Amino acid sequence: MHSFDPPYAHNDVKPGNVLLTHRKGQPPLAILMDFGSARPARRQIRSRSEALQLQEWAAEHVSAPFRAPELWDCPSQCDIDERTDIWSLGCTLYAIMYGVSPFEYALGESGGSLQLAIVNAQIKWPTGPKPPYPEGLHQFVTWMLQPQATVRPRIDDIVIHVDKLISKFSH
Repeated sequence: MHSFDPPYAHNDVKPGNVLLTHRKGQPPLAILMDFGSARPARRQIRSRSEALQLQEWAAEHVSAPFRAPELWDCPSQCDIDERTDIWSLGCTLYAIMYGVSPFEYALGESGGSLQLAIVNAQIKWPTGPKPPYPEGLHQFVTWMLQPQATVRPRIDDIVIHVDKLISKFSH
């Protein structure tokens, strides 16, 4: 969808919308489902009214723990693109690894705010003597969770990096 012209964003990438299949003798395959929130990815926001409309739309159609910062607090002058899905993908990978989105901890804190944790990209990684995943995987997820959309990778960058991670850890 990101390679369409114009590109489309799924807008609700989350673990519940990913189906994992497995065929005997083949690696698992992840299939993205539920395209009810999909729409053209690139939008130019040029007024406070447009920004508020986008935030209202996101509140209805994008699951809060996986919603990109720019969909929580949209500037009056900005360009929104398909990298909102990259943010959601990073949250989804974290959730697959640890069973919860990287920002839901804020809901359990006194005075905590999911929105503030997301907008400020305050990721809390589980701690312990022996991390269950390689540091390279944590860095990969952190790369996708850049609070500034312009710094976030695009899907082509993600595919290249995944190929590198697979070859590095499959030996």
